[in-house]
Parts: sequence; C-alpha cells; structure tokens
Amino acid sequence: MSDLISYQLEDGIATLTLSNGKVNAISPDVIAAFNAALDRAEQDRAIVVITGQPGILSGGYDLKVMTSGPQNAINLVAAGSTLARRMLAHPYPIIVACPGHAVAKGAFILLSADYRIGVEGPFNIGLNEVQIGMTMHHVGIELARDRLRKSAFHRSVINGEMFDPAGAVDAGFLDKVVPAEQLLATTQAVAQQMKKINMTAHKNTKLKVRKALLETLDAAIEMDKQHLL
Repeated sequence: MSDLISYQLEDGIATLTLSNGKVNAISPDVIAAFNAALDRAEQDRAIVVITGQPGILSGGYDLKVMTSGPQNAINLVAAGSTLARRMLAHPYPIIVACPGHAVAKGAFILLSADYRIGVEGPFNIGLNEVQIGMTMHHVGIELARDRLRKSAFHRSVINGEMFDPAGAVDAGFLDKVVPAEQLLATTQAVAQQMKKINMTAHKNTKLKVRKALLETLDAAIEMDKQHLL
C-alpha cells in the first residue's frame, strides 16, 4: 500500500498503521496515503483501525513543511482538515488505537474517529499549537468545540494544556485507556462489537448526527485557506 501507512485486512477489519519517522509526522504524502487507504477500506467494506508505532500515534504536522512557506503550510492544513472531515463522514466505523503520544494533528485524528482507545503511561495527548506559536485554525477550533467536553475545550485550545491518558478520557480525546499490552486485544474486541452494527444505519445516523459539524467544517476549511496562522 505505502511505506508511510501500511494496510492489513483481516476478518473485515482494515488496520492502517502510520509509520513516518520518530514522531509519525503528518506530511502531504502521509495524507495522500491515508486517503488511498480509506478508499481501499471503503471498497473492502471494512471497519477501520488507525494506529501508530509503540509510544506514539503522531506528533502532528511535518514541521519542515509547515515552516517552508506560508502557502505550503496552508495547503498542508487544508489537506489535513479535509481528511478529518472525511473521517467524520466515513461510512464505516473508525477506531483509533493510540499507542502513546497524540499531539496537535495527532490529537485531531482522535477527534475525527468514532472510538478511541489509549494506553496507560507517561504520554501527552492534546493540542499544543499555542505553545509552539501557532494560532489555532478555524477547523481545529470547531472540531475541538464539537468533540471535547466544554470544561476542557478552552483549557485545550486557548491554553494549550496537554493531558495524560486518563485526563484525555475526561477531556474527550479518548474513550478508554488500557495497559499497553492490552491495546491490540481491546481494539479487536471493540472492532468485533462494531461489526454487529447495521452499517447502513450507522452511516445514515452518523451523517445526521454530524450534519451541522460537517457543514461548519466545510466553511472553516475555506476560511483557513484565506486566513491561516
């Protein structure tokens, strides 16, 4: 499939494993590989599991691209935002098995999925944009507003507060935390449970529930192309 995202289909479950250097940076090529993998999973009518390397899901956008020029940054964020929107509207369930850190775009991957499982340990999960001098983009604000608990939204987006895995459950980034050695088995159990869902009802209900959010994100993507950073 791709060196950046491997694709493994087994028993109706497609596992997409992100592998791009030490922090699994999200680059234009990674986003292209993500979209190709989601295309394939849709053709396979498979439940999707997204995961990373031991200790990390992703540290966020590729900073080499983000600092290579304003237009490159705008294009990368727009592509990433469009991917998030696609994940939110994907016709089959998307589960993220987060094996550790999930920062910035890594955390937005969590906020774009249907079920999120993290692991115990000294890991940081959250949105550090303001910590590193980036004004949060419109899509990021709206996605966080919709998926995070109200009490955590301002702390996360405005203060750049990072959460440990248990705190990430309370904030709304994760649904469950398990010991690292149980991540695979727990993810498989959740995926098997998801297979019992009527997928047409899942798709139609998902689109109803997220209709306002998807429309808001469409407008926000266009705003970010004009006024990013």
